[in-house]
Amino acid sequence: MTPATKLLKKQKIAFTLHEYIHDKNSASYGLEAVEKLGISSEWVFKTLVVALDNGELVVAILPVAEKLSMKLVAKTFSAKKVQMADKEDVLRSTGYVMGGVSPLGQKKRLKTVINSSAFDVENIFVSAGKRGLEVQLKAIDLQSCLGAKKENICL
Repeated sequence: MTPATKLLKKQKIAFTLHEYIHDKNSASYGLEAVEKLGISSEWVFKTLVVALDNGELVVAILPVAEKLSMKLVAKTFSAKKVQMADKEDVLRSTGYVMGGVSPLGQKKRLKTVINSSAFDVENIFVSAGKRGLEVQLKAIDLQSCLGAKKENICL
């Protein structure tokens, strides 16, 4: 069990775990999940950690095939600029390694925004806290558990 799955159980949120053998040579963790699980890329969401101009880290959850709009994330969190967070800061803050960062069960709960397209499908898949492990759940349950915002954050 990962901190992500422990949190979901504690919150009594329905979820399904999906495990696959991670290929360390994979170019994209999210697209690898799409391929190995045989599901639509519209259902698999990546968890990106960005730094606001004041140094605060926040989480953006968006479809794996999409690109993050830094301007839209900045607007969502009332910042002038944002940039991708340093991987050491991500590990220190979330407790997760790159490619296995889950929006759930982070060491320090970060403000989060979920791309609005997540609410157009029955279930979404996000990292369960390690490479090769995805959790399937309803976007509304993820939003409720995290106290996340719902915005369009893709280019």
